[in-house]
Amino acid sequence: MQSRILSWPRVVKLAVVIAVDVVLALLSTWIAFTLRLDELHSPSEAQWWVYGLAPLLAIPVFIKFGLYRAIFRYTGQAALKATGQAVVVFGMVFMAVLLWQQWPGVPRSVGVLQPLIFLLLVGTSRAVARFWLAGLGSAQRPAEGRLLIYGAGTAGVQTASAMGISRQFSLLGFVDDDAAKVGRSINGVPVFAPSEVPGLVARLGVTDILLALPSSSRERRNRIIDSLRSVPVHIRTLPGLADLATGRVTVQDFKELDIEDLLGRDTVPPNTDLLARNLADKVVLVTGAGGSIGSELCRQILAEHPRQLLLLDHNEFGLYSIHQELQGLCVAQRFGCELVPLLGSVASPRRLQEICHTYRPATVYHAAAYKHVPMVESNPAEGIANNVFGTLNMARAAIESGVTQFILVSTDKAVRPTNVMGASKRMAELVLQALAGQAGESTTCFGMVRFGNVLGSSGSVVPLFRRQLASGGPLTVTHPEVTRYFMTIPEAAQLVLQAGAMAGGGEVFVLDMGEPVRIMDLARRMVELSGLSVRDEVNVSGDIEIAITGLRPGEKLYEELLIGDNPSSTTHPRIMKAHEDYLTWPVLEVHLQTLRRAADSSDVPAIKAVLRACVHGYGGQAAQST
Repeated sequence: MQSRILSWPRVVKLAVVIAVDVVLALLSTWIAFTLRLDELHSPSEAQWWVYGLAPLLAIPVFIKFGLYRAIFRYTGQAALKATGQAVVVFGMVFMAVLLWQQWPGVPRSVGVLQPLIFLLLVGTSRAVARFWLAGLGSAQRPAEGRLLIYGAGTAGVQTASAMGISRQFSLLGFVDDDAAKVGRSINGVPVFAPSEVPGLVARLGVTDILLALPSSSRERRNRIIDSLRSVPVHIRTLPGLADLATGRVTVQDFKELDIEDLLGRDTVPPNTDLLARNLADKVVLVTGAGGSIGSELCRQILAEHPRQLLLLDHNEFGLYSIHQELQGLCVAQRFGCELVPLLGSVASPRRLQEICHTYRPATVYHAAAYKHVPMVESNPAEGIANNVFGTLNMARAAIESGVTQFILVSTDKAVRPTNVMGASKRMAELVLQALAGQAGESTTCFGMVRFGNVLGSSGSVVPLFRRQLASGGPLTVTHPEVTRYFMTIPEAAQLVLQAGAMAGGGEVFVLDMGEPVRIMDLARRMVELSGLSVRDEVNVSGDIEIAITGLRPGEKLYEELLIGDNPSSTTHPRIMKAHEDYLTWPVLEVHLQTLRRAADSSDVPAIKAVLRACVHGYGGQAAQST
């Protein structure tokens, strides 16, 4: 029966609902007369006008309030509120007409009783329809999991309501550390204390725990997640407050733990005074705009209201994707920024000069680079052409067109590198340092921002581990002791924007990122928070194995952020300024000429010889310094 009703055409459903409301309007009028006159009512003479008035007023008011656009099986508090408002408006008009006409035999109290009864009948009809239709298929479709919701606040209750509609999970209870809520129930669902979770998992067969804590601090979330790591359940989370602004939560909003949760530390808060300094009402160019860092830079730059945002990338699909996304943001947020997608490569000096002379950007964020260590190690000539000479091409175009600020996105792998990728990024830094050291040669201010691995990017270990978990493992780690500094993509983009605002010329900025993270610990954390166990010598019956694959070519066990040991502080408490030696432009230019010839001829020994001569720590030789 339910499936037959749901298969009706929309017009038929609408006609049925309007017909039901007409009947309810007439029924509520009859009940109002019956109660007022204290006998079963049989309308006569002018009383028939009241029976006709009720549906003639109610239906237009209901249409005006959008009651016939609602889907009954998803009806929630918002729809019930709209129903109440519609009936109140109807009641006011209904009473006004009765007072105006003063039909004989029509008591004025009917104008009060009828709307109240009508509200009760309409509200009941909506509630019955919701619960009856929402149960469609629930008996045939078993729940996919047995769930506890951690957090008995507004988000948790909304989630429980959404689950009642979807029937995708069987909700067993709430968990909350508020002693006033523990032992009570919400809509018939009991509330438990956090200490009861291990026993509940064992006794009730809990498979999933959902963190419904969108407004809680990162510190509190980390404490909760750590307390649940030993429990064999899959831990997921709801989006943050910004994503819940619509007030509607669905089962589809459930997602894996945030990357920040996996990282286990607080992110670096932005200094809002620095963010807009070189962006507001300016023309801004982002190279590598379709990449992980470049696209996030574009999102955050757009929020600072530039006049024009130039998106440069050689990847057509990546450029198309970020351009479409930013256009949607402009419409949604009513940004007045002009977006200009530009296909081109930083390896093409003519294209870069054309772009800079046509659009005259004031600020350039240079994020275009080859960044995968093994890939660049296998293709060193291409890595040098893109990372070193692409940076030089962009810097020269910026100087020629009078760019005010030029910020290079660099990496901690540039510090005493053991691979071509890291050495090429340090060479790019040396290029900008040398150009900045030419007093009076240009008005362009060059700065560099160096940070660690970016969680969630295309080359990050976290998406790799998630894919491996989904396929049943194993998770691959190159060495049991390998460690890395980590940050999130939004953190990295914020750092670039803020450090760029502090650049005075030639500085290398680094982030105080706290302690490095062991990749083995990160792998174990992801397995445990997925409700699985690690299979090793101690636990031979575990679910997921962590396999050691050996260090890749050019890979280091430990990364560093500084070449020297004398960083100075800046106006941002988590950003430091490195003081590092560099080659003067006349000296570096000779090396660059040799490097270009080697790259053009794909002479790998010659490429590495130049890198050893220029880059401190590469191949065991230090660079000549000023």
